[in-house]
Formats: sequence, C-alpha cells, structure tokens
Amino acid sequence: MTDYSPPLDDIKFVLRTIGAVDEIVQFPEFNHAEPDLIDGLLDEAARFMREVVAPTNRIGDETGANRNEDGTVTVPEEMVRAYEQYVAAGWNAVKADSEYGGHGFPGVVALAIQEMLSSANMSFSLCPMLTMSAILALEKHGSDELRATYLPKLVSGEWSGTMVLSEPEAGSDVGALRTRAEPSDDGSWRIFGTKIFITWGEHEMAENIVHLVLARVPEAPPGTKGISLFLVPKYLVDEAGNPGVMNDVACVSIEHKLGIHASPTCVMAFGENDGAVGHLIGEPNQGMRYMFTMMNDARLHVGMEGLANSVRAFQLAASHAKERRQGRAIGAPTTESSPIIAHPDVRRMLLTMQANIDAMRGLLFDTARSLDIAEHHPDGEVREAAAARASLLTPVAKAWPTDLGVEMASIGVQVHGGMGFVEETGAAQFYRDARIAPIYEGTNGIQAIDLVLRKLPLDNGAVVHGYIDEIEAVAKQLTSSPNGLGEMGGQLAEGAALLRNATDWLLSRSDPNDALAGATPYLKLFGTVAGGAYTAQLALAASADLADTAGDPEFLQAKIAVARFFCGQLLPEAFGLVAAVTAGAEPLYSVPESQLGP
Repeated sequence: MTDYSPPLDDIKFVLRTIGAVDEIVQFPEFNHAEPDLIDGLLDEAARFMREVVAPTNRIGDETGANRNEDGTVTVPEEMVRAYEQYVAAGWNAVKADSEYGGHGFPGVVALAIQEMLSSANMSFSLCPMLTMSAILALEKHGSDELRATYLPKLVSGEWSGTMVLSEPEAGSDVGALRTRAEPSDDGSWRIFGTKIFITWGEHEMAENIVHLVLARVPEAPPGTKGISLFLVPKYLVDEAGNPGVMNDVACVSIEHKLGIHASPTCVMAFGENDGAVGHLIGEPNQGMRYMFTMMNDARLHVGMEGLANSVRAFQLAASHAKERRQGRAIGAPTTESSPIIAHPDVRRMLLTMQANIDAMRGLLFDTARSLDIAEHHPDGEVREAAAARASLLTPVAKAWPTDLGVEMASIGVQVHGGMGFVEETGAAQFYRDARIAPIYEGTNGIQAIDLVLRKLPLDNGAVVHGYIDEIEAVAKQLTSSPNGLGEMGGQLAEGAALLRNATDWLLSRSDPNDALAGATPYLKLFGTVAGGAYTAQLALAASADLADTAGDPEFLQAKIAVARFFCGQLLPEAFGLVAAVTAGAEPLYSVPESQLGP
C-alpha cells in the first residue's frame, strides 16, 4: 500500500492563488503570520502527518475501536501515541485565539493542515476536527467562566470535544429531540437522555471529553425553537481546573460500521442515575443557533474529508498504474507489456481524479478565505458581504466534495481492477471511509435543500448572482488571455449562463416542491460549474507564473492541462443537469408509492 505523500506544491499553490493567504495575513490579527512562517508550518505539518499519523491509518482500519465491559472505549495504541505527539506539537491550536493558548493563524491555513491530517487518517482526524468546532462554538457563545475553564485544554487538545445532537427518534429532524435539562440549585443543570451517532463520544486518548449537548429546558416551545445547548464534561472539573469525578455520562455501545473503523461512533446515555451535570451555553432556547456555529465549521471540514479521501485514492491508483503492466499500449514494443498508465482509459480515470481534486480544493479554500474575511476584515461592509458569500458556498463545499469523494474512491478501485476489490491493496478502505461523509453534518440532500431554499434567496438573489458574476469574469479573463486559454473561456461562459438560468428558474418558483425536486441536481450543477472556474483560476495563475519564469514549469504546465481537461471533458457533464433542475416535482410523484418497492 502506497504511503501518503502530502501534495504540498498543490496545497501551497491554491493557498496563494484562490486562498489569497498573502492578502489575509495583512489583517491586524495575523501580523505574525509571515509567508515564510506559513511555508515552514506547512512543511512541518506535511512531515508530521506523513511520518506520525499516516502509519496509523491501516492498523486503525484493521483493528478498529472497541468498547470494553466497563464502558470505556479503546483504539489502537499506535493512534494513542500519535495523538500524544499531535497535542505535544501544538497542531490542535493552529487557528485558535492566542488568549487561550492558540497560535492565531488564519482559518485557510488551518484548513491546509486539516487536509493533510484528514488524508493521513480520516478516523483519527475526526477527533481534533470536532474539538476545533467545539472551540469555535464556545469562543462565540460561552460565558467568560466556561471559556476560561474549558478553552485552554480544548485548544491544546489535552481535552477533546464532541457534537451531541442525534437521538433514536430524531436523526436529521433535530426539532423532535427529547433529551431534557432540569435546573439545579447550584446554577448548573441535570441532563437526561440518550444520544446516538456521537463521533469520538468515548475514548481515552484525551484526559477529558467535553460534550456539547442539545436538550430541552422545562416549558420550552416545541421544535427547534425550544432547544438549548449545554456543556457536559465526561469528568467534572475540580477547583484546580483538572478532571475530577466521573459525570453521569456513559457509552452504552459503539456502532459496527462500513468504514472509519477506528473512529468510535457511540450511543451515549446522559443521566442514567442522578443526571449528568451540564452548564448552559448562552441563553435558553437558542441552542440551534449556537450549534450552527459548530455545524457550519464542521461542514467545511467534512467537505475536506471528501477531498482528502480523493487524494489518497488518487495517489494509490496512480502508483499502481505506473507499476502494473498489462497489455500493450499503441506504439509500445511488441516484446513487452506496458504499464497501464499508458492506456487512454486509465489516463482518463487518473485525470478525472486529478481534475476533480483541483476543483474541490479550490472550492474549499475559497470558502475558508471568505470566512477569514468575514471574521477579520477591518471594513464592516466587506465582512458582511464575505459572510453572505461563505453562507452561500458552505452547503456546496460540504456536499459536492463528499459526493465526489465517493466517486473518486470508486474510480481508484477501478484503476486497480480486481485487486482493487481486495482489502490488501488499501483501495477499498478509502471507498468505505468516504461513504460516511455525504451523510455527516446534514445529509447532502439537506445541504441541497438549504442551498435552494435559504441561500439562493439571500439578498433577493444578489449573493448568488454576484458569485456567478465572478465566474463570468474568470471566463472573460480566459477569453482575452494571450496564453492559449481562450477555449476554456467559452466553455466556462456557457456553464455560467446555464447556472444563471437554472438559478433564476428556482428563484421564480411559487411551489417550494418544484425547487426541492431540483435541489440535488442543482447543487451538482453549481459545484461542477464552480469547479470549472476554480481550475481555470489555477490555470491563469500558472500561465502568469510561466510568463514570469516563476515556479516549476512542469508543475505549472500540468495545472493548465488539468484545467483544460476539466473544462473540456468534465464541465459539459453539468449541462445535462439543467433539465433535472427545471423539471419540477410532478415527475417525482407520478409513480404511486405502491409501485415503489415491495
């Protein structure tokens, strides 16, 4: 099985071009983040993820997580040691506020490190990913006392965080949850209820686990308007700020899953005895608003998991294609078989993977850039516009890369042929691991609904139309480029026009079911056209660097060739989606339920 090789050149290139890191570090909060420092940080992150985390991926898949009779959960010792080194090296603190021990780097830089961490071992990465999202929620909404008590340890990674939403009778329908919170005389609360699908809900890698739990207070209104958010630690914190006695929190069982075997997915019982001690975050009945701070951060990082799995599947497939000899390529010597990478169909598969990886990375880093601007730009109007842009892109950044992650991992299996279906090659693990990401953090169908019903109408459609304007501007740059990129300009302009027409159709619907029926194909259309624009931006930047004789010519030429492949051969696939977007709901209900299934 091929070892992970962090694609540093690709990451740094997109960070500079689409991530606009050189502009972001000009904000006052990032004065310390000089370009050379960021380069060195990424170099060291690549070494750490390659040498320390990546070797745990295979054993984590084979050994998995296990629940013991006493309710504790163990993971392979190799992962425990890797986590100790991860914490000691300070990787968990990259983007956190320096007030709580963070390093204060831009979010777009942290995302670059998260890509390498998720690629090295997706199961492992879920633990710090959720911790970072919990940190953000507590920074934004927690009291001074809660922040002072919990953030330093969460930021360091000595304590980990979880997101506790789902219940047996309330999965994506969070408003139906039944977990209750009762006030206590000391100002804390007692939590009672059972939660399911809690990622890293129990483990012993960290000294303490800080659960962010949704529950209902007495006389709360029904639905999502009556949900509050509570901080519930595994161990109660003593006066010295250290983990003390065990809280009334228990892992009842863990799930046996298709993939991510080393990430314990727990059924958690809160309050089986006297009640789990919890602390209210913010105001009662505002929990969903607070939780969305955590969820939206996690959605971007789940989208990154789609990219990360694609990178691993691609690297494994490309290495196999260079080594595996079978058949004879046209023009090859008759006395020997050819490596399969010489065959056109294999080249098509590998280029499809590479082009989609470039497109996904562009979308994800652009979303992170918008979030950095929304949080740190000195101009309030610019911050507001960037926040709206990030809001538009978030459902696409979560859903499109995770759908593609499954597809790219499947192509990776195909490149291996029959051996791809055999576990020993490692290709199957990336396919299995990738499959959870389209379900995580609101299924991709829910992301599509959010996009068409909530995000397209932002500012009466001005936000989405402004984004399409940006795509058209890229198309014009290509068309007027002196470097032979004009053909891509026409292809991208056609894609932008179709996206605009589909957008206008959805915005004009009086029956929400018509928009809902077209939501998923629309999200795919949006992502694919956006992907064309991002690969084109990389091509434009590569062309400029070539003209200035800056950078590795072979790398830069490849970026242009990959963009041409995307715009010429993958972008046209989106054009056929317009009919599905605009078909309305009637075709979906024309077959009676009795004829759907047994």
